[in-house]
Amino acid sequence: MKLAFIFGTRPEIIKMSPVIRQCIEDEIPFFSIHTGQHYTHNMSELFLEELELPEPQYNLNIKSKAPYKQGDHTGRMMMELEDILLKEMPTTVLVHGDTNTTLAGALVTSKISTTRSFTGFDIKLAHVEAGLRSYDRTMPEEINRVIVDHLSNYLFVPTENAKNTALGEGIDAAKIFVTGNTIVDALYYGLKTAGNKINFLNQNNLEKGKYILLTLHRQENVDDKKRITGIIEAVERSAEEFGLPIIFPIHPRTAKMLEKFDIKTGKAVNMIQPCGFLEFLELESNAAIVFTDSGGLQEESCALQVPCVTLRTTTERPETVEVGANMIAGVEPNDIVAADR
Repeated sequence: MKLAFIFGTRPEIIKMSPVIRQCIEDEIPFFSIHTGQHYTHNMSELFLEELELPEPQYNLNIKSKAPYKQGDHTGRMMMELEDILLKEMPTTVLVHGDTNTTLAGALVTSKISTTRSFTGFDIKLAHVEAGLRSYDRTMPEEINRVIVDHLSNYLFVPTENAKNTALGEGIDAAKIFVTGNTIVDALYYGLKTAGNKINFLNQNNLEKGKYILLTLHRQENVDDKKRITGIIEAVERSAEEFGLPIIFPIHPRTAKMLEKFDIKTGKAVNMIQPCGFLEFLELESNAAIVFTDSGGLQEESCALQVPCVTLRTTTERPETVEVGANMIAGVEPNDIVAADR
């Protein structure tokens, strides 16, 4: 057995970390490839350090040229991934979630598997966090996750709902394994590791339950001037009602678009640079409420028992809504303000 982990974003690193550590503990041979999809220190290398993961053997540094150049981004990854996988010949490739990195890794692995008569080796594809659906095909992530599920030899689904989704699409039950969500393992590890190392709240004069946490990064939200303006104004209105400040770790993409659109935020908004995993975990676990368009944060806030308002019209994490931990607010300002009540 020889495993290959392919990742390129903050959520992928976090959610793959428990699996990688298990491989280390059980002495299972593996190597890692970082595509560079998230390429700043605070969005990538810092997470590897804080999660105590080994440096990837391969760093590809493949950045997106533009939001509408999805094929270009995925294709450039595929070319380099193909060379590495043919050289290393892993038995199984593990990809996570729904990013362009995930799609590139899955497509290359699947295509290589058809060339066994030439390469002489059998390669399998495993999808961690399989079976999720938002049923919104305007999201590039939805396209990615559907394709990857149907290419995979092993689908590691987090819930019975996700299993039923995969079965409903005709995927063989023998390929599907209900594992729970690795984010829970990662959060517990982070809380244990942080201990007294991190004191982000005190350093920034914040009190537990006395601030709102905002994250915003999805292209359909931040690349539309009217939409991003309305979302931020709505969260500011909610902050005014609560009498709380907003802590806004600014994603590089979002910062770029705010500057491009010349959008100014109110006094309640405190924009900070992207945090490391442990700092963000402290911020998230002590927030009064989380406003986000992230899929992963819906899960994280649920596990941490912090109320979440999702700034989207759909979710691929319906379980968070079913247990009352998450409200799908949409993107209209009045709906967002109403959702926090």
